[in-house]
Amino acid sequence: MQTVRDIATGIVAREGGFVNDPDDPGGATNFGVTIHTMRRLGLDLTRDGAVDVADVRALSRPLATDIFIQHYFEKPRIGELPVPLQPSVFDMYVNAGANAVRILQQLLREIGINVTVDGVLGPQTLEAAAQAMAAAPDHLVDAYGIARRNYYFRLADKRVASRKYARTKAGGKGGWIKRAEEFISARYHLSPEEFQQRIASWG
Repeated sequence: MQTVRDIATGIVAREGGFVNDPDDPGGATNFGVTIHTMRRLGLDLTRDGAVDVADVRALSRPLATDIFIQHYFEKPRIGELPVPLQPSVFDMYVNAGANAVRILQQLLREIGINVTVDGVLGPQTLEAAAQAMAAAPDHLVDAYGIARRNYYFRLADKRVASRKYARTKAGGKGGWIKRAEEFISARYHLSPEEFQQRIASWG
């Protein structure tokens, strides 16, 4: 069984090293930790009185892992979700913040459980997730992963600059879609033809 640290280590590996992509609203990022997160946490690693790109570059892999565990798993209470859901929701929380929880809450509403879509894992959502897992233990994780994949597609539908994260230069599945499908059973992965049909409107 994976530990929380195992999951966090996998997320850090998936995120990769330092990038500063002008099309990424997150700004400068290292191991998935954004400059905005480092400023919020006051991580002046270079001790020059300012949290800037140099501090992002200085971030270590172990510190990134600790940040994810403390602020993206423990603080939002992901550890109180049904265990099979935790890896995907944790990974998505790193990638999209509270939207990871909103995706889950919207999914719960779609399957008939009345919860507030507010991005917060409170008692209502935690109970609803447990109820849904008990009712559909073989399907909820896949359903969440598919909802997550659809979230990425919608982002790319709306924002042309984000399409490079969902589609490679060669026209295949981009990082966002591959990332979502890591948490979806293979039988629900989009075939190359299905993927092309989904993005046909992008031109």
